[in-house]
Amino acid sequence: MVEVMQRHINLVTEVPGPRSRAIVARREAHVAAGLYKATPIAVAHAQGALVTDVDGNTYIDLVGGIGTLAVGHCHPAVVAAVQQQAAQLIHMSALVGSYEAYVALSERMNTAVPISGPCKTLLGNSGAEAVEDAIKIARAYTGKSAIIVFDGAYHGRTLATISLTSRVAFKKKFGPYLPEVYRAPFPYAYRYGMDEAACVEHCWAAMERMQVAVVDPANVAAVVIEPVQGEGGFIPVPAEFLRRLRDFCDTHGAVLIADEVQSGFGRTGTLFAIEQAGVEPDILVSAKSLSAGVPLGATTGRAEIMDAAPLGGIGGTFGGNPLACVAALAVFDILEQERLLERATQIGAHIRERAAVWQHDLPMLGDVRGRGAMLALELVTDRASRTPAPMQMQVILERMLQQGVIGLRAGLYGNCIRLLAPLVITDEQLDEGLNVLEDALYTVARP
Repeated sequence: MVEVMQRHINLVTEVPGPRSRAIVARREAHVAAGLYKATPIAVAHAQGALVTDVDGNTYIDLVGGIGTLAVGHCHPAVVAAVQQQAAQLIHMSALVGSYEAYVALSERMNTAVPISGPCKTLLGNSGAEAVEDAIKIARAYTGKSAIIVFDGAYHGRTLATISLTSRVAFKKKFGPYLPEVYRAPFPYAYRYGMDEAACVEHCWAAMERMQVAVVDPANVAAVVIEPVQGEGGFIPVPAEFLRRLRDFCDTHGAVLIADEVQSGFGRTGTLFAIEQAGVEPDILVSAKSLSAGVPLGATTGRAEIMDAAPLGGIGGTFGGNPLACVAALAVFDILEQERLLERATQIGAHIRERAAVWQHDLPMLGDVRGRGAMLALELVTDRASRTPAPMQMQVILERMLQQGVIGLRAGLYGNCIRLLAPLVITDEQLDEGLNVLEDALYTVARP
């Protein structure tokens, strides 16, 4: 275990400090209690991979606003684009008139997605909204109603998208849910205790049984899948499983929807994670790092599918807001100019190298997985039983925060530490953050 040396972290008060505690107290008095709060700090400003709270404490951010900040906090090019746009046009609504930023971003999206042939894009305000638009469009195009989703999936918190989401904590008390949603097993090899090939066969056999016992494949409008599950624990879908889903959709006239809200925009080392499987979706949904923290979602797909929705049936007042669109256009340029796709691969390789040592030393670290710089550490009580260890995981996150590093949990059982550092993080910042994580892991695993 390395000694924790702090060069970028700067803690000047206890964590949380008095000003943070005061703001959190006001939040608890005036903000709906159902809004989850992962940390007790109140943020004042941020730049790159560094966040400073209202007490003057500076932290290294290893989660990037829940995966929204591939280009980092307040990238100068994003700030400049938003400021310039704000001085010209803040809002018009694409339902009222057209404007350059919406059209230009749609053009960029249509050529960026890994879908051959002409594409079209619909812009909204969030990933959940974009997923819901994709479902509506798929139903309009196919004339069918059934939707297949997967165990461990997370697609949003609107009523429709929590119907697709697979976690009781997000869903309880909000039913009844959207009808005609059918859930299939997800190839989570570590939890099944199988190698990847065996897990694919096991889960595909269940898919085939579903087609006889649960849902008529002829009535399936869409299959919705995250190429790397996000909230489910950063589990990559095996390429063979994606290929079989593509064949299923082709055979039965269903739409394959790739939810790349968390995995998209360079996080995995390619612009979109599904590219690494060589499989083309019919619709691809993106948000989060698309616009560097400005609310935006995009639904992009084959033109004939996207045009199936009836006039007036899709879109909303704020969808594709000019400020968000210019932020997204800046993100495209930053990813290319700063070679951040390559950087994601470098970050991922470095984290894996260090995590291999941790996994060798600590039986509590059951699995290390993901793609590129989108990685998770799954904590278990022991490797033989693979029993999830969410309480130990929470202690680790709390210790990390006390030492100046922001982390978050993930996983169906809440026992995974997610790593989504901004791709602009420097090598020094990354190692300083990983040193703190390492200290917390070893302290909890070897009390």
